[in-house]
Amino acid sequence: MAKKTIHDFQRMVSKNEKISMLTAYDYPSASILEKAEIDIILVGDSLGMVVLGYDSTVPVTMEEMLHHTKAVRRGAPNTFIVADLPFLSYATSEDALKNAGRLIKEGDADAVKLEGGEGFAETVRVLTRAGISVVGHIGLTPQTISQLGGYKVQGKDFESASQLNQDALSLEKAGIIMLVLEAIPKQLAEIITTELSVPTIGIGAGDKCDGQVLVFHDLMGLFDKFVPKFVKQYESLGSLAVEAVKKYSKEVKESAFPTDKHSFSLSEEITNRLYDKKRK
Repeated sequence: MAKKTIHDFQRMVSKNEKISMLTAYDYPSASILEKAEIDIILVGDSLGMVVLGYDSTVPVTMEEMLHHTKAVRRGAPNTFIVADLPFLSYATSEDALKNAGRLIKEGDADAVKLEGGEGFAETVRVLTRAGISVVGHIGLTPQTISQLGGYKVQGKDFESASQLNQDALSLEKAGIIMLVLEAIPKQLAEIITTELSVPTIGIGAGDKCDGQVLVFHDLMGLFDKFVPKFVKQYESLGSLAVEAVKKYSKEVKESAFPTDKHSFSLSEEITNRLYDKKRK
């Protein structure tokens, strides 16, 4: 399949065709998503929790993001890839330019994503002027979860909802190509989507966004520490994997595996010669 472009996403929005996005962190999952013809792959810093076992996304480093972005590109050479800028990698415009440039040049990502509202508009402008496509992310922003008081829905009162709306408008003016809306009321997401000309991608933001994103491991039932309300598990691969491993272990202990079907053989002549040599 041909890789979609920013213009393709804009055309999809104009035709009321939804955009599908999922996370991927390695070659096999990226390959699966490309075969399934997902529109966009996000190499999210959520890999810190679902792949690396961190308690949050905060410890994720640039080197880790690059490592996983490269693997995803190898698995999905024909899919539009967005890579997250990890915590503190874009604290200044200079840092943002350097690190975003690495994700594009070394990681072969098509765009980068950063969290934050109008306070990061200038960072977006700097990256955009340098030719780097930027995806915004507002609402529940995991990198600053301590400031938000935990994993809670954002924009539930008039003041915070108004600020999120202003954040969205400021980021669009600064040059973002699309905007992720996470864990905000569906009515607010609809208002923002209506006001913006760039696509909105929802995660826990209702069905009126221009597209949706979920974490691959959540969708597949591979992450069981917690399941957010906005997640729909389409499969329970985690429990299936546990049962498969139990069966394997049982067969090993009972000498039921491997069988001749899973083994290689020497000819009878060579086998006898080896035994004869051993006897001498």
